Amino acid sequence: MSERRTHPEQRPRRRVLAGAGPSNGAPQAAPAAPPHGRRSRRPPAAVVPASARRFSGPWLLEGAGWPWLRVATDATMLTLAVLAARLGAERAGVSLRSESVLYAFPPIVIVMLYLRGLYRGRLRLMILDGIGPVVGAISLGAMIVIAGAAFAGSEGDAGPLVARAWFFANLYVGGGRILLALTQRRARARDVVGRPTLIVGAGHVGAQIARRLEEQPDYGLRVAGYLDADPPPDLEHERRASVLGTPDDLAEVARRNGIRHVILAFSNEADRRLVQLVRECDELGLEVSVVPRLFESINDRIELEHVGGLPLFGMRTVDPKGWQFAVKHGVDRGLAALGLLVSAPLLLATALAVKLSSPGPVLYRQLRIGRDGREFELLKFRSMRPGASEPSEYFELPAGSAPGGVEGVDRRTPLGRFMRRTSLDELPQLLNVLRGDMSLIGPRPERPEFVELFRDDVHRYSDRHRVKSGITGWAQVHGLRGQTSLTDRVEWDNFYIENWSLWLDVKILLLTVGAVLRSGE
Repeated sequence: MSERRTHPEQRPRRRVLAGAGPSNGAPQAAPAAPPHGRRSRRPPAAVVPASARRFSGPWLLEGAGWPWLRVATDATMLTLAVLAARLGAERAGVSLRSESVLYAFPPIVIVMLYLRGLYRGRLRLMILDGIGPVVGAISLGAMIVIAGAAFAGSEGDAGPLVARAWFFANLYVGGGRILLALTQRRARARDVVGRPTLIVGAGHVGAQIARRLEEQPDYGLRVAGYLDADPPPDLEHERRASVLGTPDDLAEVARRNGIRHVILAFSNEADRRLVQLVRECDELGLEVSVVPRLFESINDRIELEHVGGLPLFGMRTVDPKGWQFAVKHGVDRGLAALGLLVSAPLLLATALAVKLSSPGPVLYRQLRIGRDGREFELLKFRSMRPGASEPSEYFELPAGSAPGGVEGVDRRTPLGRFMRRTSLDELPQLLNVLRGDMSLIGPRPERPEFVELFRDDVHRYSDRHRVKSGITGWAQVHGLRGQTSLTDRVEWDNFYIENWSLWLDVKILLLTVGAVLRSGE
C-alpha cells in the first residue's frame, strides 16, 4: 500500500466499473480479456490411445496411474521409516524383542490414509491442508499397532519402537507427498500434463472460471471451450475460449477435443436438461464439477443432509461479532505485543534509518476505513520524500485496478524501496493491531475516497467491512498487492470472511513469509 497526498477536493479521476454482477449475483470477470474466439494459451492435449499413455509421465502424474504412484510412494516411505526406527532403536540400546509389530505398521497406515480419503483425486493438492490428515492417519495407525501388540501379548514393550516409527513416518511420508505435489504442480504449470475441459455456460461465471483456470494452471484443467445454446453476445470480450457448440453436442465435442472434465456453470438450460447432461458425462467417462447456485454463500462449513430423496445443504456461517472472532482478536493482540517486543531493535534501527535518510517524520499516517466503516489512522514507516502538491502529481486510477503501489510520481527513497520490497514499512501496523484498529489477518483497509468510489460500483465490496482490516490477507498471499485487479481482490477477501478459521489465519501467516520473500512494491 502506498502513500499519497490527496487534495481535499479531489476525487480519483477514473471510476472503476467492476460491475455489480448479473441478476443471479455472479461477479463479473476482470475487464481485461482476450478478444472473442481466442483460445486458451494452454491448448488441449492431443488424443492418443490409452495403451500409448500407460506408464507415461501424464499417466502417472494426471491419469489412472496417479493414485497408484501415491500409494507406492507412501509404502516406500513407510518402509524406510520402519528401517530407520529399527536402526535408531538398535543404536540407542532399545530392546528389539517386539520388532515384529513394526512390520504391520506400513500396511495399517496405508489403510488409514485410504480411509481418510487421502488417495482420492482432487483438483489441486494443497500442501498445508494435507499436513493434519496425514499426521492423523499415521498417529491412528501407530495407536492401532501398539494396541494390537498389547492384546497379542507380544514380548517386550512395543511403545519405544512404534514411537520412533511414527516420528520417521511423519517426516518421510510428509516429504514424499510434498515432493509428489510439487512435481505434479510443476508439470501442470509447464503444460506437460493437464485435462482438457469443457465449460457448460458461457456467461459471467463460465468466463470467470476459465480465467481462473488459465491464471492458475496448477489446477490441471485446460479450458478447450464452452458449450452454450444461447451465449450472451455482450460477454464475447470476457471469454477466454471459443463456444464450440451447444450442450447437445457434448459427445462429439468431447471426442474431437479429447475432453476429460466438464464444468457446469450457469446457463439458460433447464435443470432437467443439466441432470441428463451429467448422466451423459458419466456414460462417456468424463469427470464433472458443478458451480452451485448461491455459491457466494457457500463455505467450508456446509453440511449435506437429506429429506427423503432430496438433498439439503445446511448453511453454517461464522458471526464476525461472535465469540470466534473475539478469540481471534485476543490472539491478534497477544501476537502483536509479542511481535513488537521481539522486533523492537529492528523497529528502532529502521526508525533511525528513516530519520537519517531524508527529511520528514519517521511515521506516515493515513486515514483508512476499517470494521463497520469506522475511520482509523494507519501507521507505516515513511518510504517517500515529502512531495509537492501540483495537480500533475495526483494519481489517476487505472480502470479495473485497486489502488496501491507507486501512485503518480515515484518519490520513494532508496531506503523506502528496500522497506517496501521487504514489507518493513508495514511493521508499525502492529501498533494498530494492539490498539484494536486492525487484525493481523484480514482485508487490507482502503482510503475513504476510494471506499466511497467502490462501494456502489463493485459487487460485494462493502462486505469487507464486516471484519477488522488486516496487515496481510488471503488476497495478498495470492499476489494481489498494489495495482492489481480489484474484482479479484474482492473475491479473495470475501472468500476469507466466509471461510474464516484460526487454521486459515495460520496458513495465511505461513504463506505471507513466502510472499514477502518475493519482490514487491
